[in-house]
Order: sequence, then structure tokens, then C-alpha cells
Amino acid sequence: MPSVHAPLPSGRNSTLAPPPAPGVPPGPQITSQPEPSSNRKFALLLLAVALYGLVLLLPTPAGLTPAGQVALALLALVITLWISECVSPANSAVLLIGMAVLGLTGKPLTPGAKPMGSADALTTMLGGFSSTAVLLVAAALFLAVALKHTGLDRRVALLVMSRVGISPARLTVGAMLVGFVLALFIPSATARVGAVIPIMVGITAALGLPVGSSLGAALMIVTAQACSIFNMAIKTGAAQNLISLNFMQATFGHTVTWSQWFLTALPFTLGMSVVLFFVSLWILKPSVESSENATEKLREQLQALGPVTAPEKRLIAVALLLLVMWSTEGLLHPLDTTTTTQLGIALLLMPKIGVMHWSQAEKLVPWGTVVLFAASISLGTLLSKTGAAAWLAQQTLGQMGLSALPVVAVIGALSLFSIVLHLGFASATGLASTLIPIFIAFAQSLPVSKETAFGIVMVQSFVVSFGFILPTNAPQNMLCYGTGAFGTSQFAKVGLLLTLAGLGLILLLSATLWPLMGVL
Repeated sequence: MPSVHAPLPSGRNSTLAPPPAPGVPPGPQITSQPEPSSNRKFALLLLAVALYGLVLLLPTPAGLTPAGQVALALLALVITLWISECVSPANSAVLLIGMAVLGLTGKPLTPGAKPMGSADALTTMLGGFSSTAVLLVAAALFLAVALKHTGLDRRVALLVMSRVGISPARLTVGAMLVGFVLALFIPSATARVGAVIPIMVGITAALGLPVGSSLGAALMIVTAQACSIFNMAIKTGAAQNLISLNFMQATFGHTVTWSQWFLTALPFTLGMSVVLFFVSLWILKPSVESSENATEKLREQLQALGPVTAPEKRLIAVALLLLVMWSTEGLLHPLDTTTTTQLGIALLLMPKIGVMHWSQAEKLVPWGTVVLFAASISLGTLLSKTGAAAWLAQQTLGQMGLSALPVVAVIGALSLFSIVLHLGFASATGLASTLIPIFIAFAQSLPVSKETAFGIVMVQSFVVSFGFILPTNAPQNMLCYGTGAFGTSQFAKVGLLLTLAGLGLILLLSATLWPLMGVL
């Protein structure tokens, strides 16, 4: 599936940087990727619809309700749409809702309930749009727009990179630091990476190196891989975190605060950052001959931005306030993450106090992301309510004999299952929508406590962000790949080692620290 976080168009600050010196490209040099022909897309769309119809025509298996069979047919439909990319993500959401209404009309949602009319079926499939998680995603995307509109994202990136120093090791650390800081406030992987790529390309060119040099490859690969790592570090850093938590809260009756998520993920993300640092230097061997020119170019670009503007100061104040409110949720105040984020966006849209108007923001928000996110929640809820997720979990994971294994072994098997399946997905959001309801149903069938079952699913919500191996496994990977800085084999070498290290860390923490923290 293509990126569900559409890159945000350049804001006010996109014109503030000085013209590049000869030989210094103004931004990433995106290589054109051949688009599938319209005939091929149509054929793939017909295949997706045919699979949907085929599942519905099959005899209803024992233990599965007619509505559950419709849910599985819809799952086959959207997985085919997401993997084949024959329609846009937002289009897939519209098709999902429409086909769901056709399939569910005349069938009871649960055994003993009355058959649904088309209006009842539509109401069922619009349930995801009322989720607080959808509001949080929309509000967080507005925050990303504010950063882009004021140019604060570019200022932060330039400031960090100009201070870390020019050497392969320092630049690698700088790229990771920028990724972490932006992940605190921007839930869009493509928006974060899109802000950083021109700076990384400019550094490489200022050193007199082509974008495809060892340094250029290292900076681009680290930028993409660090983005995936920090997606797991921050609760609000990625849509797949929020969609996973939405399913978990609906099933288990409680959720995870921003600070609880951060502290749980902290040992994992620290370990993965260290691994990424050493693996990238070892595999890619970036080298730098002269640093004076690059340092000067960074300083020139930072100076060209001028002093921090009043809107940037107001945005910094609101962003810091949100960070404090998120991190103290449940400790100093009773407001949840969605409520505080919504209040923060209200401040940013106010006259005098704010930094933008609704008419400015609405043009930059990728509304398709919000629609897809809501439709994905509706599908996951349907899989759960109809019993289709439990049936599918039993027919797949339940046949592997995992219930007799220790919790750590179960986590390892589920993680490996998720990693392999992710090779066919271009979005962790789509993967989370598919797998998390199934993992929840399977965890509930295990002979473990409710708290442990919750912890097993939470660990898997980290693993769905493992888009390390192929450039096509995550939208941020494809953005960096489009610069032509590296090849698939280079990315895969680093990504495979990262994946193995990540799986090892998941098992180690599941056996040691996470049980002590009460996660498992």
C-alpha cells in the first residue's frame, strides 16, 4: 500500500533557504518510478473484487457466522488492494465501506441479532470515524502542518546537524537525533523524512560528494531506518501505534499513557539506535575528506532563516506544553492524549495566539490518511465483533501449538510471523489493521492473565513497525530510495541485520526487563 501519510507540501519556510551553490542540489533528486498501467491496475482491482466474491461464495465454515465470513471477504479485498497498490489508500477505504455495506445487508451482526438493513450496515462501518484515535491522528497531522507552515521543522533539523559536527559518525548521530526530535511532534513518517532529506543531500553535496556516495547512502539509509525505530518509541509518532491501541482499549478496557509507552519502548529503541549506528558504519563505510565547506553551508542556511519568528516561538511554546501534558498524563492531570492534543490544535488555530488559519491548514492535511485510518478501525472492529478474528486466529496461529509454549516463545513466533508478512506490505498501518485484531483474539485464547495478554499484543504493536528490510516496506524508505543515494541490496544488508537485532532485543526484553516493568 502506498504511503498513508502523504508528504506535506512545502510551507512558508520552503523559500527561506538561500539558493544552493553550484553543485549543491536544492533537495532530493527523486528518480521517476514507472507507474503501473491503468489496464494492470484495473485487472488487479478486478482480482481484489473477485477474491471478495469468492470468499462469500464459499460454504460458511463451522464456527464462523455469515457476518464473520463477510469480514474475512473484506480482509481479502483490502489486503489485495494494499499490496497491489491498484488504488490509492483513501480509495481503498471508500471501497471497503461500500463493499461492506453490500455484504452485511440482510445479515445479523452477531448470532441472535436481527438482520441489518443497508443503513444499519453503513452505521456499523462508520463506527471507526467516531473513534478518539481518529481525532488524535487528525489533530497530530495539524501539528505537523504547523511545523511545516512555520518552517520550524527545517530550523530544528539545520540546528542539530550544524552542531553535531562533520564526520561520518557525528553525521550519523545527527541524523538519528533529528529523527527523534521530529518524531516527538510529527506523526507522519513521510513528513519527518521529507523535511530532513534536502538537508542530508545538501550536506553530501557540500562535501563534494555525489548523492550516491558512501556518505550519501549512509545518511539516507540511517534517516529511513531511524524513522522506523522512532515510530516505535513515541506513542503519537505513528498511526499504527494509535490503531493498535484503539483495538487494545476496546478489547481489554484500558490503554497506555504516553509516558508508559515511551518508557516501555525506551530500552528497545535505545538498543536499536546503537545497532543502527554501528551497522551503518560497518556495512556502508561512509567517508568524509573535507568538512569546512559543509559546515559553512549549514551555517549559511541556518542564518538565512533569520531569527526565530513570533509564530515559531508560539509554536514552540504549544509544542512544549503538549509534550509536558503527554508525558504527565495520569500523573499530574486526568486528560488523555487525544484531549490534550485537541486543545493544543485549538490554540494553534486561534487569532493572535495561533500560527495558522483553518483555510491554510486544511489544504496541507492529508485527509486520505484520516479516512483510511477510520475505515481500518471499522474493519478491525467488524473482525472482532463478528468473531472472524478469533476464528482466523484459531485456524492459523492456533494450529501451531503456541499455547503450550512459554510467553517468550509465543512472542518470538508472533514477531517472526509479523516480520515475514510485512515483506508484502508497504504500510505498517495496513499491517496493524490486519494483524492486531487477530493477535488480540489469539492472546485471549492463551492460558495467561489478561495483563499478560495485553502485554503480548503491545509488543506486537512495536513489531508491526519493523519495515527495515526492503525499501518498499515503508513510505519513508521509498522517499529516501527515490533520491538514488543507495540500492536495494545496500538497504537490505543494513535492514536484515537490524531486523535480526530487533527480534533478538524483543526476545531479550520479553524475558527480562519487560516482566519486571509489569508489561508481561
